[in-house]
Amino acid sequence: MSQPDATKAASPELRDDSTAKIPTEPISAHYDTRRPNLPWSRRIQVPIIAAAVYSVIRILGPTLRYEVLGWQNAERVHASGKRCIWAFWHRIIIPIVWWHRNHGVVVMNTTAFDGQWTRKVIEWLGFGTAQGSSSRGGLRGLAVMARRLEEGVDCAFTIDGPRGPRYIAKPGPVMLARKTGCPVLVFHIGLSRGRTFEKTWDHFLLPAPFARAVILFAAPIYVPPDANAELLEAKHAEMQHELERVRDIAESWFSLSESDRQKHRAEFSK
Repeated sequence: MSQPDATKAASPELRDDSTAKIPTEPISAHYDTRRPNLPWSRRIQVPIIAAAVYSVIRILGPTLRYEVLGWQNAERVHASGKRCIWAFWHRIIIPIVWWHRNHGVVVMNTTAFDGQWTRKVIEWLGFGTAQGSSSRGGLRGLAVMARRLEEGVDCAFTIDGPRGPRYIAKPGPVMLARKTGCPVLVFHIGLSRGRTFEKTWDHFLLPAPFARAVILFAAPIYVPPDANAELLEAKHAEMQHELERVRDIAESWFSLSESDRQKHRAEFSK
């Protein structure tokens, strides 16, 4: 599937070193627990929506059956003493938060209304959050994530969130990788049965009960600490390419022949 040129979309942030630097000033220990002010009519909706979504995940999650390919890439990174910077499309947030629950991974979370209820859901599932987005507070959120990586915790981005464009990767993980020396690892999940909500910006994917799932993890992408703007753009393009590649394979997985699946299993087992 051909997608728009994400490198061009993100290039202003990558080219301008003055805006690409992660803040170095001290960060409040409570920074990533702050909430922006919301009108009371919106505030009362937050726990209601969060409880409903959490209930759906708790009901569906135990029925899903996962085949995991490429996880050895993460194990090698952890064995080297580094942590992982995960990047994935917003579409698959339901199946991944269930599969990797209770591991303490810190997720970049928008400060908007949607971020308030999603934050509750993912924290109930054992994730941490760093408040920020591509449009508001993003660099400060990256600083929080950099500190968490130093503390030995993986971090993750819904890379086309919080509002798209769909399948266009933002540059945050590449910037964070240059700052910390931790690699970016991308992945995608395909389902044997599920519903795609095509009217949502991300084509949100809701698994069907008892669906089979395949998770494909690509090889790590390292960014040198002295990477210039040109290399940053190249690494961003590599991340975009790998996100598209694992997405296309995973989305077609259950329509492939068994021989084709075996070829991919061999590829992702290296």
